[in-house]
Amino acid sequence: MTGSEVPTAPGTAEERVRAEAMEVAKRVGEGTDGIRVPTELVEEPTEPRKALEPEKALWLRVREMSVAEKVKLALRGNKDARAILLHDSNKVIPRYVLQNPRLTEEEILMLAKDRNTDEEILRTIADSREWTKIYSIRAALVENARTPAGKALALVPTLDERDIGRLAKSKHVPNVISAQARRLLFQALERRK
Repeated sequence: MTGSEVPTAPGTAEERVRAEAMEVAKRVGEGTDGIRVPTELVEEPTEPRKALEPEKALWLRVREMSVAEKVKLALRGNKDARAILLHDSNKVIPRYVLQNPRLTEEEILMLAKDRNTDEEILRTIADSREWTKIYSIRAALVENARTPAGKALALVPTLDERDIGRLAKSKHVPNVISAQARRLLFQALERRK
């Protein structure tokens, strides 16, 4: 490739969106993006919003944004914007929300408990030492059937015996998780003898 050639964009629509999102995220981090997003979606509200109408209006505003605007909002947005973007149909956007420095423990816990959360999001949470050092998040990840089995299995031994006992009997977790929980309980009983 000569110096004047421009690399071609990736082939599929998803690859193009991913490439655009990565470029926007880089520029947002550098402060050179020039993308404007509504202030009310970045700053935390000082007083509670009125019910229904404003929430729907926010959802519509976010839905109509471009990928670049959504990426910036994911990285810098307030709690309301993050909640909307975590459920965006474009799978790239929720990944950027996880990079938002204002993301709270409560939001991560809600994601870990939600059985509709994408596996990639759950994998990212399970891979984070910062988030998995919190017991309630570890327990929620193990109990969520959509958490990748390998990640959930690695977290089972970190739970207390009471929760492991509950997992051993649960019909709401994958069989591999309940089997691991039963094995750990059996080992604990053997050690006590």
